[in-house]
Amino acid sequence: MPQHVIIEPFRVHTVEAIAMPGRDQRENALQRSHYNLFGLHADEVIIDLLTDSGTGAMSTKQWAGMMLGDESYAGSRSFFKFDSVVRDLTGFSEIIPTHQGRAAEKILFSVVANEGDVIPSNTHFDTTRANIEYQGAEARDVVKHEGLDPALIAPFKGDIDLDALRATLADPSINVPLVMCTVTNNSGGGQPVSMANLKGIRALCDEFGVPFFLDACRFAENAWFIKTREDGYADKTPKEIAQEMFSLADGCTMSAKKDGLANIGGFLAVNDSDIAAQCRNILILTEGFPTYGGLAGYDLEAVAQGLVEVLDENYLHYRIRSVEYLGEKVSAAGVPIVKPTGGHAVYLDAKALLPHIAPHEYPAQALAVELYREGGVRGVEIGTLMFGTPQEEGPDLPAQMELVRLAIPRRMYTQSHIDYVAEVVIAVAQRASEIPGYRITEQAPWLRHFTMKLEPLS
Repeated sequence: MPQHVIIEPFRVHTVEAIAMPGRDQRENALQRSHYNLFGLHADEVIIDLLTDSGTGAMSTKQWAGMMLGDESYAGSRSFFKFDSVVRDLTGFSEIIPTHQGRAAEKILFSVVANEGDVIPSNTHFDTTRANIEYQGAEARDVVKHEGLDPALIAPFKGDIDLDALRATLADPSINVPLVMCTVTNNSGGGQPVSMANLKGIRALCDEFGVPFFLDACRFAENAWFIKTREDGYADKTPKEIAQEMFSLADGCTMSAKKDGLANIGGFLAVNDSDIAAQCRNILILTEGFPTYGGLAGYDLEAVAQGLVEVLDENYLHYRIRSVEYLGEKVSAAGVPIVKPTGGHAVYLDAKALLPHIAPHEYPAQALAVELYREGGVRGVEIGTLMFGTPQEEGPDLPAQMELVRLAIPRRMYTQSHIDYVAEVVIAVAQRASEIPGYRITEQAPWLRHFTMKLEPLS
């Protein structure tokens, strides 16, 4: 289409009122939550960009499908519909539903990972890393060096460094139970992975006899980037590209709360029947019977329909372009971001914007707090608070990047909402030098960013 205005490829069917808390209310909320944005009440937030996981709007067909949900404990027809859609998309032979992606990760790594193992990936996200480390294994990031430079423009900054992966696989002193690749690379700015890189990973895994798994929660967005950026794929449909991506792997974990377009759900899919049997044993202990896996029948129906709708080209064009639109607006105002914009979020570069705040004073958290204070916009810190390494003495070892992720829920906000977010970001950036750092006053041993308490430095 020659028009430059982004139009949503849908009409609004039902509306939900947005709370409009004033400045004083927001300030009180920050103090009550100890400056942890996860502690805010939803009705204290104007625009919620904390995550795109399970926060989007479902379609009329998804809601209609939920009325057909079969809630039988075992052998539900909704499961067989879900199983058929996932099997057609991924090609994997063993489909195990879970209530969300981290449940699939927990089950998988409980089966395959042992103390001292190393599991390489481009960049493990927080729950993946935590589930690996909980087993006593190492979650090793081997993303290409381009993926660590926020300002560098390259088409596939989520690619794995194949030389680094080879070095890990060839090291006789370590055991690698599997290689993972996250598509798109969430921790690295939502950057996509090329098909050429996936083929390179497959070849190395074959050479060393190691299984290859995808963290596939944003597979459709990754497929769109391959279609629009990689030679030889322009004439292929997103579904054909996605199917080729899955064909290169031995299994996947999936949060259907992202590119499943559902509010809850996920799955673990593998080809190895022995691994599947062990995973189902744990599933029964922790999630439920293998034909519902912690989900209601109506949830299985919603996920099955969402996995079809997410591959629509009109939707994917709108989805990627609307995120890019926000990136262009704030970047044009001089705000440093990860470039090019990712598929699901704009990532603000807090290290570049707030050079006066040291990593152990959490510049990305400081920026995220100011976005909420300024305009009620809730994002999330992806930096030393989330990925730094706490030390018994001295400051945390810093993360490689200090980012604030503004994750756009699917099919939820209009262009005027995004324009408002841009205005808030720009207003905060204009007083960047005044923003203080933070210190932690209380933290948990695992995934501390969800529940920790902070206070501003004077």
